[in-house]
Amino acid sequence: MTKGRFAPTPSGDLHLGNVRTALIAWLYARATGGSIQLRIDDLDVDRCKEEYEFRQLEDLAWLGLTWDGELIRQSERLDRYAAALAQLRDADLVYPCFCTRAEIKAAASAPHGDQGPVYGGTCRALEPAAAAERVAAGERHALRLAVPAGVERFDDFVHGPVEIDVAATAGDLVLVRSDGVIGYQLACAVDDAQPEMTHIVRGEDLLPSAAFQRVIMRLLDLEPPTYGHVPLMLGDDGARLAKRHGAITLREHQEHGATPEGITGMLAGMFGIGDGSPADPEELVPFAAGIAD
Repeated sequence: MTKGRFAPTPSGDLHLGNVRTALIAWLYARATGGSIQLRIDDLDVDRCKEEYEFRQLEDLAWLGLTWDGELIRQSERLDRYAAALAQLRDADLVYPCFCTRAEIKAAASAPHGDQGPVYGGTCRALEPAAAAERVAAGERHALRLAVPAGVERFDDFVHGPVEIDVAATAGDLVLVRSDGVIGYQLACAVDDAQPEMTHIVRGEDLLPSAAFQRVIMRLLDLEPPTYGHVPLMLGDDGARLAKRHGAITLREHQEHGATPEGITGMLAGMFGIGDGSPADPEELVPFAAGIAD
């Protein structure tokens, strides 16, 4: 049986792109006879607000999406991430990084890709004793994973075969930020591995993250799930949907008289599920069986 999830970050209201991804993930789980959980990715305490979590839950309920099991919050799973970090430390795969974001960005040798500047490994080359002294002195630092060389290969059920050189694309991944917040890649790797999750449906902007997280999973002796990265919603100018394109949040559409059936039918129809006419989620399940074909 498939197990999936939808994992919004409560840093603002859900926009139509978020909602479409949630709907597709939900339809995939239901069409395959599986289960789907709702997880709140709320580790970043500076950006995540309880009021936004409440509003997101309201919006998802308004659409008629139902979830299996208890609501999960990453902020309540810190012990899991600490255990994973300890396992990586024991394998001598973690090192402190004292570089600031500005220093990494400004490094003349740092190539820039879709994921931003590639970390050049400056602090990986530090003598362990010298690095330990700086940590003991209280110098601000992040913790990075010493990413092994090699290409990560996997099949995405939307994109097909994928090959990503993680070291060349991102460099050594941040496991814990300099402010003490657990890194996104580590938390998701721990939470999305099998058997807890078997099928992850999310936006295609996170396709490189699948490779990053698979590396972490493998180093933790975890089994990766199957991924399907769905296209992002774009504005009329072909750019990723943003405020400049007008009303984009679900709440804005509600305020203009949109119905849950109208929004659901429209978003599903964009992905080839149904004909775009108003429908509730359950009505669309029979049309969603071919998502992974």
